[in-house]
Amino acid sequence: MTDSQLIQQIKQGDTELYSELMRRYQRKILAFVYHMLKSSQLEHAAEDLCSETFYKAFRSLHSFREVDASFSTWLYTIARNTVLSELRKQRAGNVSLEESGYTPVAPADVAPEQAVLRSERMNLVRQAINNLPEKQRSALILREYDQMDYQEIALVLEQSVSSVKSLLFRARSSVKLQLESYFYEPLYDEHTERMNSQ
Repeated sequence: MTDSQLIQQIKQGDTELYSELMRRYQRKILAFVYHMLKSSQLEHAAEDLCSETFYKAFRSLHSFREVDASFSTWLYTIARNTVLSELRKQRAGNVSLEESGYTPVAPADVAPEQAVLRSERMNLVRQAINNLPEKQRSALILREYDQMDYQEIALVLEQSVSSVKSLLFRARSSVKLQLESYFYEPLYDEHTERMNSQ
C-alpha cells in the first residue's frame, strides 16, 4: 500500500494503519532529529521528540494535503519545528551539559588514543555545525545525513531551490573555514619557509 492509500484509510477511520506509516519513517525521522539535536548535545531527547513528531502528525493528519507536499516532507517539517521548539525551550532554561544528562561514550573496540582523536574531530565538526545559522544547519543535515534532494529540502525549509543551494554553499564554506585552523599543518609551512629562504 502506498502512503497515500494508507493515509486515505486512516482518515476514513482505520487508525491502526498509522503504525505502518510510523514503521516506514521512524528510523529516518529519529536520525534527523538526532542530528539536529547533536549540535546542541541534546541527543538524549531524540526519541521523545521523534515520538512527539509522530503524535503531532497523527493529530493533524486530517489537514494533510498531498498537493502541498509528500507525506515524508510534511513529516520532516513537523520534526524540524518540534526540534526548534525544544531548542528554544532549552535556551530559555539555559540547561548546562551536565544537567542535560548527555554523556559521550567511546566505542569499546577503539583504542583509547583513537577514541580521543575521533571524539575531538567529531566535537570540532559538531561545534562548527552548531555555529551555523539554523536554516544553514537544517539544510546541511537534510542534505548530508538524510540525503534529501534540493526540492524536498526547499519544501521542509519553506525556501526556493536556489535559496537551498545558497544555504548549503554558505554552510559548507563556513564549516570548512571553521575547521581549517584545526587541520592546519605548521610543520609543512616551516619546512616550506626554510626551503624558500635558502
